[in-house]
Amino acid sequence: MSIRLKNCAFQLPLFFTFMMLGGCISTTTGGFSEDASPQRALDTRVALARDYIGTGNWVAAKRNLELAMQIDDDNAEIYEAFALVYQSTGEYELAEKNFKKSIRLDGKCSRCRNNYAAFLYSQERYQEAEKQLDYVIQDTLYSGRPNAFVNLGLCRIQLFDTQGAEEAFVRALAMDRANPVALLEIAQIRFDAGDYPTANKYYRIYRTVVPQQSARGLLLGVRLARINDDRDAEASYILSLSSRFPNSIEYQAYKRTK
Repeated sequence: MSIRLKNCAFQLPLFFTFMMLGGCISTTTGGFSEDASPQRALDTRVALARDYIGTGNWVAAKRNLELAMQIDDDNAEIYEAFALVYQSTGEYELAEKNFKKSIRLDGKCSRCRNNYAAFLYSQERYQEAEKQLDYVIQDTLYSGRPNAFVNLGLCRIQLFDTQGAEEAFVRALAMDRANPVALLEIAQIRFDAGDYPTANKYYRIYRTVVPQQSARGLLLGVRLARINDDRDAEASYILSLSSRFPNSIEYQAYKRTK
């Protein structure tokens, strides 16, 4: 948001779920109102920074984070947000330094660990990412827990732990039955294992929850249609794959097997 490095939940739009803080900013013409508490002012600055991160305005994001640091320079969320900025601008050493500091300051910050795992995954450091996610999934109150299980499954795929990956995806679906990444990945795992009925079941559900299939989903659809001798479905998936993703790895894989 999907399992390979270029088509997976660890891509920025899906994995990085910025936890925005609701509510309006209480201001006067001079800035924050005098009755705003320091904690509220800090939370607002961090929330603004996350908004700017979401729009790619790194300068404004850092400015708000620097103002937040003037209120409390030992706040884990500030350093986690700084890490996201540095990761986005390609300053990976600074990103890791800030991720690590955020976790040192608050080891129970699941979002910090979750986003650090995304960073580690992007660096192909899959075992380290898995270790961070092992902490995250223990937090039963974390709102992003279903996606943390999905991302754990993606790490395990990269580590060639297919059974562990499937277990993680099943846990994700127990909390979010319509998670498209988990549905597609279980369908792919079952297909690769030769369990075509189960692969078909998960793939059909996947089709109902996504408005448009990914290239990876379409390629699996082509392969399942061949197994099912469904020539109409096969032709439809091939047409979509060739027209929408002509330069994709999946379309090249299809051409090698047609």
